[in-house]
Amino acid sequence: MSTILAIETSSELASAALLHGDRVFAAESSGVQTHSQTILPMLQSLLAQAGIALTQCDAIAFGAGPGSFTGVRTACGIAQGLAFGAGLPVVPVSTLMAMAQACRDQAAPQQQERDVLCILDARMNEVYWAQYHYADGWQTVVAPVLSAASEVRPQGEAIACGNGLSAYAAAFEHQAFAGPAKPAVMPHATQIAQLARIAFQLGQGVSAHDAQPLYLRNKVALTSAERALKNNQVPA
Repeated sequence: MSTILAIETSSELASAALLHGDRVFAAESSGVQTHSQTILPMLQSLLAQAGIALTQCDAIAFGAGPGSFTGVRTACGIAQGLAFGAGLPVVPVSTLMAMAQACRDQAAPQQQERDVLCILDARMNEVYWAQYHYADGWQTVVAPVLSAASEVRPQGEAIACGNGLSAYAAAFEHQAFAGPAKPAVMPHATQIAQLARIAFQLGQGVSAHDAQPLYLRNKVALTSAERALKNNQVPA
């Protein structure tokens, strides 16, 4: 089986994972302002635990977004740097699909064939969301979207997961989900690695030069005038 080293920094939780044979080595860190300072030591530790060198990996995977602009860019940059140095391909993986995989991993057997609605807090009163269906692999029902929480429109019944559910609870209190919502499910490098192994075996790796993040928002902050307009206030 392919050996995959994975990085995920699209949210406040930074994580790394190494999928080596049938073993998973993982580490995470939360509440750190600069993920770039924590990821490399975590990766080095995982490689040491597995007793392998970076060059013995088959590919470097990263959470490509959507998510924090800085976080997604950090993961992409680190993956590219490691891949260039080791001569390895890169596998970008959707952070929302990784959430769907985590949700399915936690679901009871009778719910594992349900659609999964992934809702990630995008700040600025918005969420990133997507819907996936599992049938011998993930199929996209609704591709990743950036919208207000009140504009999330699942297609049919789905299990809902992600911190957007708790960040904007009022917007979802009347939504009928298939089973209890899972607001604690977040993007993690373990699922990034799992999905990347499948993608790599299907020949979906890219060169380090061609690896790109997925950005759904061009602006990362509003000006004071834009915030006032959004809140129906008169700017000072």
